[in-house]
Amino acid sequence: MNICPKCGLPIETCICKELAKTKEKIRIEVVKRRFGKEVTLISGIESDLKNITKKLKEELACGGTVKNNIIELQGEHARKTREKLIEMGFSEENIE
Repeated sequence: MNICPKCGLPIETCICKELAKTKEKIRIEVVKRRFGKEVTLISGIESDLKNITKKLKEELACGGTVKNNIIELQGEHARKTREKLIEMGFSEENIE
């Protein structure tokens, strides 16, 4: 049986990821890029960026990427992104 080095619980019952989600301060902003294109930027997420980006892209039906630990989604998706992050288990109070 493998033991998590952070919390000391077995890997199957490890709560480290859930605890990390409640402590992260997430900032969502929409910026205009070249040619008037809007991009939604999500910063402050530390864990599992690629999977979170993949889920958001599927749910919001848009393109996107991760650059410098910031998730970039094509288009203006601030409200929907907030809702999806809350569904994924992030704390509503920590999302700006």
